[in-house]
Amino acid sequence: MQLNGSEIVIECLKEQGVDTVFGYPGGAILNVYDELYKHRDEIRHILTSHEQGAAHAADGYARATGKVGVCLATSGPGATNLVTGIATAYMDSIPIVAITCNVGVSLLGKDSFQEIDITGITMPITKYSFIVKDVDRLADTIRKAFRIARTGRPGPVLIDIPKDVTAAVTEYERQELGKHVPEHPHIGEKEIADAIAMIEASERPFVFVGGGAVLSGASGELREFVDRLDAPVTDSLMGKGAFPGTDPRYTGMLGMHGTKASNYGVSECDLLVVLGARFSDRVTGNTSTFAKNAKILQIDIDPAEINKNILVSAEIIGDLKEVLHILNRNLKQQDHHEWIEKVGSYKEKYPLKYHHDVLTGPFIVEEIYRQTDGDALIVTEVGQHQMWAAQYYKYTQPRTLLTSGGLGTMGYGLGAAMGAKTGCPEKTVVNIAGDGCFRMNMNEIATAVRHNIPVIEVVVNNHVLGMVRQWQDLFYDERYSATVLRDAVDFAKLAEAMGAAGIHVETQEEFKKAFADALKLNRPVVIDCQIGSDDKVWPMVAPGADIREAFDEDDMKK
Repeated sequence: MQLNGSEIVIECLKEQGVDTVFGYPGGAILNVYDELYKHRDEIRHILTSHEQGAAHAADGYARATGKVGVCLATSGPGATNLVTGIATAYMDSIPIVAITCNVGVSLLGKDSFQEIDITGITMPITKYSFIVKDVDRLADTIRKAFRIARTGRPGPVLIDIPKDVTAAVTEYERQELGKHVPEHPHIGEKEIADAIAMIEASERPFVFVGGGAVLSGASGELREFVDRLDAPVTDSLMGKGAFPGTDPRYTGMLGMHGTKASNYGVSECDLLVVLGARFSDRVTGNTSTFAKNAKILQIDIDPAEINKNILVSAEIIGDLKEVLHILNRNLKQQDHHEWIEKVGSYKEKYPLKYHHDVLTGPFIVEEIYRQTDGDALIVTEVGQHQMWAAQYYKYTQPRTLLTSGGLGTMGYGLGAAMGAKTGCPEKTVVNIAGDGCFRMNMNEIATAVRHNIPVIEVVVNNHVLGMVRQWQDLFYDERYSATVLRDAVDFAKLAEAMGAAGIHVETQEEFKKAFADALKLNRPVVIDCQIGSDDKVWPMVAPGADIREAFDEDDMKK
């Protein structure tokens, strides 16, 4: 049948099973929005307050559902406003497709009004970026974009479409989307045999779980593998929930704000099995001393991650779910009870601690965990509250912590929370924010109200840029340069002005009641929680130090 470019865009989205898109219209993309209007009963459009919110919402939708998220923007500043959200998705391997429209083909390269080379700008932060100058290639390009976004190591793809292409007419033939079959690299028998030999020779193995375990859907295989290996388990920020945080073998997060049990255990192990993790500097600390007593077996779908930051002893390239399935089939039951008991003694000796007599970030997170029975989708911004959310909420399922790990994007959480709630409407969705982060994209509260997206926004408000101030306190002789946010802004009143419920709390009891009320309201709620400006995230490892040098408040007093 004969369709124009805009009709093809919508039909291809329907082919891919897209039910929700997030975006903001403008002149260059008007044709697409006009067609979207005609299909509003099939594809829901969430009009965000800013294009960055649309990109984060598509990201949150993808993380929560495992499907490809979609965002739309017009040319020029509309397109560039997506860049931070696209980069956030790229760093954390999140599959989104960003569709932008540009000036007409004849106007490209002439500094036309609202023209920008968005494919060039996004080339380093996408798996692929397309500009479609011929309507005959549009449908196949959209299909290819979705395939690239979801296969292999997932990630964002951008499609830029000149406005005249959205109006041009060509022949379109619908293609049914077949069942997605992951494209796996060949997994070598020798690599498997070498890995089994390393594992069976180990006396003190440790398992380190990264975001790849979440993305590959390998939680079941991971739990079986840990049972067979009989080893303690740590994770990265992105790996949360792949292995249950309630399991006695779980030792907490690894690295700069990881537990002493994990940092000491990894430093003493003789085999570190790394599953879908990329050895971020926040995990490794001093790379020359990281796990120096251990052989390292790294399993990852992306060969570029092997020996990038840490030299490994052996590797297996492949989809983690499939690799673990093969290992489980071949690995004999191991017994390392003495080693597990030793690492367990570190857990008992060095538990996470905080002050229980006042309202603090850790108390807020633990209370959210208690009132949600550990069954909420937790979204965070970036900073101290993010680390507290990682430390004190026990994640037992994958895709239940949505956070910007690689890029560390302040302002990420509220848009992502809206995307997550849209994709998983039956789940309680809580965004834990700092006051500095909330200021960046708090206009999306108006979006949540407009579209009746009942997210709970918990602002851990210390009136400073908490994590930066913590560094200034510890490493810059308390020179608090540009980190104090004390002013007359009232977040609860701001929330009410945008149509949400706003609650101001200063005590533990006030927070308990406020959060319980928020769970019942079924509407957007902002809870402004007043905590101390000098509260810190413990433990901590100084930048570039050995992870064994983790210190906490007790160590500081000594």
